[in-house]
Amino acid sequence: MARVCRFECGLDLVITLLLGVLALGYSYRGPAETSSAPWGYSGPVPEAVAKPRYHYKTLYFQQKIDHFGFWQNGTFMQRYLVGDEHFSAPGSPILFYTGNEGDISWFCDNTGFVWEAAEELGALVVFAEHRYYGQSLPFGNSSYSDVKFLQYLSSAQVLADYAVLIRHIKRSVAGARKSPAVAVGGSYGGMLAAWLRMKYPQSVVGAIAASAPIWRFSGLASCEGFAEVTTRTFNRSNPACAASVRRSWAAIDHLAISAGGLRFLETEFRLCASLTGLADVLALKAWLAETWSMVAMVDYPYPASFLQPLPAWPVKAICTHLTDPTLPDKDLVHHVASAVMVYYNYTGAVPCLNITQTATRSLGVTGWWYQSCTELAMPMCSNGKSDMFEDHPWDQEAFSAECQRQWGVRPRFDWPLVLYGGHDISAHSNIVFSNGLLDPWSAGGVLHSPTPSLVALIIPDGAHHADLRASNPLDPVSFRNVRRAELKAIRAWCGRHGPSSLHNRAFSKSWLHTSSI
Repeated sequence: MARVCRFECGLDLVITLLLGVLALGYSYRGPAETSSAPWGYSGPVPEAVAKPRYHYKTLYFQQKIDHFGFWQNGTFMQRYLVGDEHFSAPGSPILFYTGNEGDISWFCDNTGFVWEAAEELGALVVFAEHRYYGQSLPFGNSSYSDVKFLQYLSSAQVLADYAVLIRHIKRSVAGARKSPAVAVGGSYGGMLAAWLRMKYPQSVVGAIAASAPIWRFSGLASCEGFAEVTTRTFNRSNPACAASVRRSWAAIDHLAISAGGLRFLETEFRLCASLTGLADVLALKAWLAETWSMVAMVDYPYPASFLQPLPAWPVKAICTHLTDPTLPDKDLVHHVASAVMVYYNYTGAVPCLNITQTATRSLGVTGWWYQSCTELAMPMCSNGKSDMFEDHPWDQEAFSAECQRQWGVRPRFDWPLVLYGGHDISAHSNIVFSNGLLDPWSAGGVLHSPTPSLVALIIPDGAHHADLRASNPLDPVSFRNVRRAELKAIRAWCGRHGPSSLHNRAFSKSWLHTSSI
């Protein structure tokens, strides 16, 4: 759905929609599955790092399509994955991953922290699939065929799914009846983990909410924040890098005026299809804007594979091509194209680039687009001054109109505040909010500890939920310390089911966030 809008909407709305609809649930693949050592590491690569293998059973649970009404009595089979290899004794913890907008097996295979924590804690591992994603389709192949089937795609229904499933697991798994469950999730899954603790505290004793932008909604955060953090991550490598990106938009516009300039752009970016006019140029620029944001999200300190293989610190690798914003238009665009190849063609094996294929294609973009058009709209904008993008104000009415055109629905921009309290979450307890400051989504995260048992942990050199990735020899000290703090929190919650004063019980003060970004 969002892909169509690249060609039919004005650029302001294209950028707004692309940034607003960027799928949140990135459990990026673990360390590169190669036999060679990661860059900068001269020692052996442990097998668990080089080729992580997690053992689990695939199970299905009959869920109600509608938990809150009494007319729709239909059910569907929700997929969930269970790893009991380390479940050591009756009453040992349950680590319950709150599935994101995608196939749950993908998240399961790429969230190494949960598996490592399970081994240390003797815990049962459960990865629950989000309704309308992967194989958990309430109306089968018709689930996306008509908006009438999509009305049951909401965070409230999902949280109810998870609460009911936890109840079932405790009743059906031997030794789990008295096991305390802890919710774990990253990005949108992290939002769900936090909200599950808020809405169903009897179901989970605590939550690890990594890179969870629960304050990214209207009235809670500046719409410029996402673009500004992306820019700051690029500036961290080289201030000339962000300045080069900022000037590249005008350079592309200048070249696009002539047929020869369009051919030059096609050649430099190695595009699969020709640029025939303004709509295609707008699509190219939107694709580039999305790419820069994605690279900031995956700026990990070791080689990793998500959609494409990437080097360690990919933003730094990209910025080696963008060192002089004063270059003539053609020279600057040449360097921008070389930088883009780091993300899309690092191996050199891709013959051409398709700008109509988003960088988020492995996730459930269509479902997330619908969710953004109903209850999870996140205002995005850029101003071209405090960020490296063009000036694109947030246009709430245009966003709403596009949702109406695509889905026949209008967003309820204030609904998340009504459901989950906005900034007012102090009545809740036992939630860890971790954020990496390289991650654009941190602009909507909880960066200060609201109470002693609602704790904000900051990873200064961390990208998108870096703490949920598998351990790696190249992990900075901050990664390791935050993971240790999260494990201490889980132990505290499971040993004492009431609210824990985590400042005193679980965390070294040096890892609590004490200053604004």
